[in-house]
Amino acid sequence: MATIRGLYEKGSSLLRPLPLARLDARLLLLRAASLDERAFFSDPDASLPPIVEKRYFHLVSKRAAGAPLSYLTGTREFWSIAFRVTPAVLIPRPETELLVEKALEVSGGGSVDIMDVGTGCGNIAIALAKELPRARIAATDISLRALKAAKFNASVLKTTGVEFIRSDLFSAFRKSNRRFDLVVSNPPYVSESDWEKLPPGIKGFEPKKALVPGPTGLEVIRRLVCRSAPYLKSGGHLIFEVGQGQAEEALALFDERWEDMETARDLWGVERAVIARRR
Repeated sequence: MATIRGLYEKGSSLLRPLPLARLDARLLLLRAASLDERAFFSDPDASLPPIVEKRYFHLVSKRAAGAPLSYLTGTREFWSIAFRVTPAVLIPRPETELLVEKALEVSGGGSVDIMDVGTGCGNIAIALAKELPRARIAATDISLRALKAAKFNASVLKTTGVEFIRSDLFSAFRKSNRRFDLVVSNPPYVSESDWEKLPPGIKGFEPKKALVPGPTGLEVIRRLVCRSAPYLKSGGHLIFEVGQGQAEEALALFDERWEDMETARDLWGVERAVIARRR
């Protein structure tokens, strides 16, 4: 019968072409065998049943073929929170934590009204809810599958104060009098030409609609900037993510309804967030 050590070493060998082969092999084995780190390290010669071996090498083969690790393990950490992710949602990226940072800066830490547009797995909305327990958050997405994933995360993470709503940008609020202190969004912004250049691990597995809004990549950003002002209170903020090289074009979309427009750089020095205040 196979052991933890034996499966791990064989999996590491099969994944050797990948830069983090041993880490990937360990995480996949933890997933396949429902083990925690303590069990992995404390008893490496423990035997595992054939069903676990079969499950493990199925995951390893998928990873070797380019499937993202997060989809195989079913989890991704964001803001030090473990989120459940599925192929129905975009995998949260570390650079998107900048949106949470900027949202917290302008929120004042009180009982603010926040809208998270295009919530995906709910990572931004749930991170903000954890940091701002008195906030009221409307997390929207056009995808029912994404909303299902977000609701699951909110339930597992025991998150309060977040309402999940199906909406195409602001469509669900057209007849509502609700106004927000903050609108935050990680919209799709990859152009069609840039999509063709993305690694197979992204292009072949992550939902294209969550990444590519149209030929230029600015289609949803333009709608977000042009349509968000009526849903913000006076002095409220709009914060959204942009791709590399898009910040200048995004800033040019703001009109006289806005002030204090600025950008913020991520850890790699890329202008990643755009922040503006409603007059």
